Amino acid sequence: MATGLCVAVVGATGAAGQTTLRILEERKFPVRELRCFASERSVGKTVTFLDEAVPVRKVEPEAFRGVEIAFCSAGSAQAKEYAPMIVRAGAIVVDKSNAFRMDPNVPLVVPEINPHAARGHQGIVACPNCTTIVTVMPLKPLHDAGRLRRVVATSFQAASGAGVNGLDDLRQQSLAWARGEAMVPHHFQHQLAFNLIPHIDKFGSDGYTGEEMKLVNETRKILEIPDLPVAPTTVRVPVFTCHSIAVNAETDQKISVARARELFAAFPGLTLWDEPAENRYPMPIVVEGQDDCYVGRIREDLSHPRALNFWVVGDQLRKGAATNAVQIAELLVRG
Repeated sequence: MATGLCVAVVGATGAAGQTTLRILEERKFPVRELRCFASERSVGKTVTFLDEAVPVRKVEPEAFRGVEIAFCSAGSAQAKEYAPMIVRAGAIVVDKSNAFRMDPNVPLVVPEINPHAARGHQGIVACPNCTTIVTVMPLKPLHDAGRLRRVVATSFQAASGAGVNGLDDLRQQSLAWARGEAMVPHHFQHQLAFNLIPHIDKFGSDGYTGEEMKLVNETRKILEIPDLPVAPTTVRVPVFTCHSIAVNAETDQKISVARARELFAAFPGLTLWDEPAENRYPMPIVVEGQDDCYVGRIREDLSHPRALNFWVVGDQLRKGAATNAVQIAELLVRG
C-alpha cells in the first residue's frame, strides 16, 4: 500500500463489504491506506486485505480525516447518518444503500451506462440496487438501438441479496432438511429452502413491494427515461448467489433476435451466453464469481411484434454491488 489513495470501507465485515475488499484487490485499485469500519460489535476484529490484517474501527468523524474515497456498505439509516459526515471530513462517498438513490442531487451510476452522471456529484454517488443493475445492463443497448417503450421484469433473487443473515438462513434450512429436522426460518418470512417467496421488502398500499419500486424508479433514473412503463415482480429463491431476471422489452423500432444478440455481445459488461440447442444459457451456477452479466434465452415475443424476451443473470455481490461501486470509484479517480 505504498502509493495511491486513502480508502475507507464502511460495513467491511458484511457480505458486500467483504466482496468490496476482494474487488479492490482484483482490480488493483490504487489503495495507499485502507481503513475499515463496521458496527461497534465488530470493532477490534480484523479483515484481510492484500494478505494484511486490517483492524476494524468505530465509525466516528475523526476516523475519516484524510480519507479520499469511502465505500459505504451499511443500511439506509446508517448511510443517511454516516455519508454526510464522511463527506464533511473530505471524502467522496460511494454509497450502496437505498438512502440517496432517488435524491435528484445524487447521481445513480452504472459506469457502462451513464458514466457522465458521476461528474455531477456533490460528494455522494449512489450505487443502484443489485436487481436494477442486472436488469438495466441489457436494456441499455436495446434502448440505444430502438428506444424502449415498456419493460416487464420478473426477478429471481438469491438469498445473499439479504446479506449474511439471508445466506445463513438458507444454509441452516438446507442442513436441517438433510438431517430430517424441521426447517425453521430465522431471517426470511417463510421457509426459503425448496420454496419461492414472492415478497422482498415491505408491501405498499398498491400491493407492490419496496424492492419492486426500486426496480421501477431506478431503471428510469439510470436510463434517463422518467416516464418508462416498468412492470416488476421480485421473488426470493433458494439460490445462494446471483440474481436472475426474466425480461420482456418492447421498443419503438423492431429489433430482431439476431440484432439483439449482436447488441448484447458488443456491450461492455455483458456476456452473450445463448446456445439453446446445446443447453447453454445463463444460470447462477455459471455466473457466480463473474463481473459480467450473462444474457441468453433471447426470443421474439409471440404476443407483440416489437418486443423481445430474454433472461439475464448477474452476481449481485459483484456487479450488483461491489464491482459496480469500485468501477464508480475508478471513474472518480480518472476524473
